[in-house]
Amino acid sequence: MWPVVQVNTLNQMQGPVTEVERHFLFIGLGSTNTGKLLSVNTDTDFDQQLGADDSALKSNVRAAMLNAGQNWSAAVYVMASGEKWDEAALKAQETQSFEAVILCDPTSDQATVTAAQALYHTLIAKYGRWQFMALCTPEIGELQSWSDYEATTVAIQDTIAADGVMLIPQVFPDALGKLMGRLCNRSVSIADSPCRVKTGALIGDVTLPVDKDGVTLSTATLKALEQNRFSVPCWYPDVDGIYWADGRMLDVEGGDYQVVENRRVIDKVARRVRVLCIADLGDRSFNSTPFSTKSAQSRYARPLREMSKSITIGKQMFPGDIQPPSADAITINWVGRNKVEIYIKAKPYDCPKEIVANLMLDLSNPGDAA
Repeated sequence: MWPVVQVNTLNQMQGPVTEVERHFLFIGLGSTNTGKLLSVNTDTDFDQQLGADDSALKSNVRAAMLNAGQNWSAAVYVMASGEKWDEAALKAQETQSFEAVILCDPTSDQATVTAAQALYHTLIAKYGRWQFMALCTPEIGELQSWSDYEATTVAIQDTIAADGVMLIPQVFPDALGKLMGRLCNRSVSIADSPCRVKTGALIGDVTLPVDKDGVTLSTATLKALEQNRFSVPCWYPDVDGIYWADGRMLDVEGGDYQVVENRRVIDKVARRVRVLCIADLGDRSFNSTPFSTKSAQSRYARPLREMSKSITIGKQMFPGDIQPPSADAITINWVGRNKVEIYIKAKPYDCPKEIVANLMLDLSNPGDAA
């Protein structure tokens, strides 16, 4: 036999996946750079890119930048008059991928909300991309009382089930942008709720609006909106600053995705698992034998392990996105010789959103112990 040496370099798909988390797409009407997808960051001159006028798009993008802090970047699609926002979102997918799609022009009709949920599923079906949607509702009108505003705003989401959509009332002209920046803040993870006070107060103008009678926005109105699945700002007596309440999604009662952090965590898992699934197509080393099954369980647990990495500094632990995967986190079921089903469990950490402190006096006499 003639001596032969052959060396093959094998790709085991063990490298990193491009991160799209915290990279949002902002869409809105504008008169400058219409029909274009712009890449922006903290160095961007928004007057030059988005025009001198304070449009809803420009004010919300600027608010997002201020509240996101360091290393913020985003994409902005400037719509021309008459252009459909969902078509603009699909056009932007040809150039970049995102974690969320943000419509900056307020909506007052249910059709836009249902269209946003349809777009959420279209992006999954067409591109295998999980991107939650964020919409805003109009500010209070000059002839509206707060009760009128509540009724009108609540009606926008009534009866709609949309686990991929957030609704934010524009109680500030740029409330949507403030929240989106808060969700992009790199001092915390995507698994953190926007209600986290340690992230700091909202940055920018937080002047509370008034209704037609001069009555200032109260927590009563905000609580009513929050109970109807809106994501709203909040504040605490004797604590300076305006903060945020929960990041509500339009999921149904009892659903797993009623808050944005759950949506973001599972969507991140989905993006990473999809890459592994594609790599395993047609690979006979992934089969129903015990050794292969055990190897596959370890392989598909890798995204969970990476997302669960925590760091401890002194006595303070900063947890990862999720808890470390348990032994039963990955279940593999062969339906047939050519079809396999993989079940993956991601377990978020507990998070206190309601704290009850019970106080009591200890009036015992030290002499009683004797």
